[in-house]
Amino acid sequence: MTLKTWTEILAGGLITDAGNSEEYETGSWRSHRPIIDMDRCTHCMICWIYCPDGSILVSDAKVTGIDLTHCKGCGICAHECPRKAISMVEEAVAKEGAQ
Repeated sequence: MTLKTWTEILAGGLITDAGNSEEYETGSWRSHRPIIDMDRCTHCMICWIYCPDGSILVSDAKVTGIDLTHCKGCGICAHECPRKAISMVEEAVAKEGAQ
């Protein structure tokens, strides 16, 4: 992928190519990471509906995880989950637990 120069970027940073968000990693700057408690999750898909980044992973109509490459850590999924199966954990703490 070749980055555009400042003279090639449209005024206001408009995005004219639909679906280009998959080309950019946006999860590296989040401060909180969503963690799903699969024992509490009923796969109601509300988190999937509300996620503005499409970061809720689904397979066979069941939530299977979170795409951390694109998740910005906004917390909307945790806020909307009726079962409170998603919690937001500080990224540094989550990384320590993963190692």
